Amino acid sequence: MHDIRLLIGGESLAAASGKTFERLNPMDGSVATRAPAASAADAVRAVEAAAAAFPAWSALGPGARRAMLLKAAAALEARTPQFAETMAAETGAGAPWVGFNVHLAAGMLQEAASITTQISGEIIPSDVPGNLAMGMRVAAGVVLGMAPWNAPVILGVRAIATPLACGNTVVLKGSELCPATHGLIIEALQEAGLPHGVVNFITNAPADAADVVEAMVAHPAVRRVNFTGSTTVGRIIAQTCARHLKPVVLELGGKAPLVVLDDADLEAAVNGAIFGAFANSGQICMSTERIVVDASIADAFVSKLAARAVALPLGDPRKGPVVLGSVVDMRTVERCNGLIDDALAKGATLVCGGKVDNTLMPATLLDHVTRDMRIYHEESFGPVKPIVRVSGVEEAVNCANDNPYGLSAAVFGGDLARAMDVARRIESGICHVNGPTVHDEAQMPFGGVKDSGYGRFGGKAGIDAFTELRWMTVQTSPRHYPF
Repeated sequence: MHDIRLLIGGESLAAASGKTFERLNPMDGSVATRAPAASAADAVRAVEAAAAAFPAWSALGPGARRAMLLKAAAALEARTPQFAETMAAETGAGAPWVGFNVHLAAGMLQEAASITTQISGEIIPSDVPGNLAMGMRVAAGVVLGMAPWNAPVILGVRAIATPLACGNTVVLKGSELCPATHGLIIEALQEAGLPHGVVNFITNAPADAADVVEAMVAHPAVRRVNFTGSTTVGRIIAQTCARHLKPVVLELGGKAPLVVLDDADLEAAVNGAIFGAFANSGQICMSTERIVVDASIADAFVSKLAARAVALPLGDPRKGPVVLGSVVDMRTVERCNGLIDDALAKGATLVCGGKVDNTLMPATLLDHVTRDMRIYHEESFGPVKPIVRVSGVEEAVNCANDNPYGLSAAVFGGDLARAMDVARRIESGICHVNGPTVHDEAQMPFGGVKDSGYGRFGGKAGIDAFTELRWMTVQTSPRHYPF
């Protein structure tokens, strides 16, 4: 069992009230973590600590910020064993998913280090003689980052790495489902030598989340907000930010389609679908959520896909490497069981897997899914995946776009020009041709459209998101005035 603390202004603290909350292990109900139940007043103190640290941090040279971020990347990777133990206990994640999380998150810190010297501007021609006009990117202020449980190291680091590189100070609000995992990120940053107050860490009991978030967003020092999580909560965050006129980057839910055209390489498509659908038991924002396959090749594709799915290792991640560990809670099991029941009642075929009564869920495929079934529309966020058979490219594109989400997508096809054209017509922020829907790199512009949110993390897009663009001028010669 992990006991963790808040970090406010460089001090490791309990909540002022002394209250705590517990995160239970999803597999056996034991206490995985006991964390401080911060109040709105605790959260405000964290923002004020970040505000106090902002002038010095934003004035620090890029080389110094880069050096600390590189040290943080190394410190993060060195904690891989602790992340493996903690993620297994808090979210039921398997070792391969933990390793991927830590590796990519370290890469995000390295990428953030590299952009400290790329925060540039431009000279803009002015109509005023002798006027040197510039567009300059400058640090915004305090950034509030809110990260979820499903890819906790990747998304926790993403919430704060580019903001730090740009000269902002940050407050990370940890997820109630994995507070110790997010706490390990903070430990790595502290080990790297960041000055007190540059990074602050808040955890709160689920019942207090609304008050804690409202207090931080409302604080005048908070100039940027980013949130990764469900579309339902994202709407609330967006409304809160709108009331306080705070810019926000939102990366929300998804229903990623994987389209298999009639000329696709079936082995490649199956491999991409297996990885995209079942990595971390399907609990990834980019997870393949609808497999759209041309009817002319569907029988052969489904046969190969099922053979791979039933062979995926399933088990307790604390006892050895598995692909399918525990899902995060019984609510996921109940939701997925309900989707299975609904689809079968309406004519779908169960290819493999099926309903369970515990959090160790097998890879489950439902074939002949149609539009009147809930799983066609709803995000399962678990290892239960629908297969929709279509006739031709037009039906495939229409099916891929027939949902309110638009985060990630994939298209498999032999004719690259045709596959690219299909990809172009799919409404999503991200689309991969002959690759899986689950694909992330630190330097890429990551984000969605429609109900999957707005704004972009990563690379130069992240610089734009977490800096202010200022117009500044220098008059280099005498200026004529009309009066």
